[in-house]
Amino acid sequence: MPPPLPSRKFPWVIYLIILGVILAIALAPVGSVILSSWIANAHGCQLDEGGTHPCVIGGTDYGTTLNTMFVLGWLMLLTLPVGALGALVWVVVLVIHRTRWRRQGRNTEPPETRA
Repeated sequence: MPPPLPSRKFPWVIYLIILGVILAIALAPVGSVILSSWIANAHGCQLDEGGTHPCVIGGTDYGTTLNTMFVLGWLMLLTLPVGALGALVWVVVLVIHRTRWRRQGRNTEPPETRA
């Protein structure tokens, strides 16, 4: 009887890291809008897509930066659908890989231990 094969674990960590990257890219514009709005509200500044308004924080005007961060939120019209597609592809690849991995694990058992 051959020695038992070492048990390999499924690479869940790699899949979770990839999912995290997909979500981070897809939600980055949303985070930019939330962060810029939070900073502007915390310092009593006006923030809208209509134009740049002065926002002095600590003696420095951050109005242009906050406005840019806020307007970059429109990129979510691209990143959210692409992220959803990426997540769908991620799920399909995960299911296929996991299914093949389990089948391979069953087929590598010695014949007398198969059920």
